Amino acid sequence: MKFNRILGAALLASAMGLTAVAEAKTLKISHIRPQGASVDVELKDFAAEVKQATDGNVKVKIYAASALGDYTTVQERISLGAIDMAVQPAATAASRQMQISAFPYIAANWKQARDIYGPGGAIYGAMKELYAKQDITMLAAYPVYFGGVALNRDAVSPGDVSVDKGIKVRVPGIKSFQLTSDALGYISSPIPFSEAFTAVQTGVVDGVVGSGAEGYYASFRDVTKTYIPVNTHFEVWYMIVNTETFNDLDAKDRAVLQQAAVAFEDKRWTKAETDQTAFEQKLADNGAKIVKVSDAELAAAAEKVRKEVWPQILKDVGEDWGNKILSQINN
Repeated sequence: MKFNRILGAALLASAMGLTAVAEAKTLKISHIRPQGASVDVELKDFAAEVKQATDGNVKVKIYAASALGDYTTVQERISLGAIDMAVQPAATAASRQMQISAFPYIAANWKQARDIYGPGGAIYGAMKELYAKQDITMLAAYPVYFGGVALNRDAVSPGDVSVDKGIKVRVPGIKSFQLTSDALGYISSPIPFSEAFTAVQTGVVDGVVGSGAEGYYASFRDVTKTYIPVNTHFEVWYMIVNTETFNDLDAKDRAVLQQAAVAFEDKRWTKAETDQTAFEQKLADNGAKIVKVSDAELAAAAEKVRKEVWPQILKDVGEDWGNKILSQINN
């Protein structure tokens, strides 16, 4: 009898131990940059904070450099619950309305960008709703840079949007980027990101539109001879998590994840602008010529793109929906 009691206690302890192990959660999080990039370093801090605050009950495992797939695939898999989390651009293939995140010339400076893309901002709120429709919870926005043009050659009238440059550039397969590139006087050529470097290297195209100094330094620095910071768009990524996975967390752990995401976002807003300047300098140190664009030239570019490109994108995302968001920004 005594043996049975001991055996029963041992089995109960074992079962309790297994339950504790089962309740622990490791969240897989994807991002698009190489290990050691800014987002990778900041996500490591985020993961450490979550682990400590949950007493190890929630761990975050980071997959850098699109190891789990390109960002479009990752967003689809997060929607299905096959991947837990990511910090990455919005994939417009899932919803055309997500083009609102990369709307060209919507912000003129960093203060405006934070008002629009930060918590309480019009685009922040719109993106949160769009992700929710895909069974994805948006935890934070991650500001990266204002976009520009990277060329593997000298520029042609870089600040004059009335001049046709005769320069073919790779653009993402997103309508807003294609139309903006055309409006700035370039010849846009949609090419998948995985093929973009080779396309520039072999002369299929002469440059790239759709990224900014950080992105060009990370992926195109060896084929960038000229960089033009013409502020094509404001690049912002989003920290997203599968909604069911998020809701299945213990309430305390869920709150920790949210709080860590807020801190992750706040920290990024304090350093994003200086990071942009630093990466422009890195491009210069690597041999690229940084072309200065005057405020008047930036204003002229913004005016032309808003006049020619905005109406076309609004038709694509839905005029009533898009204008409602733009009216919140312009008021």
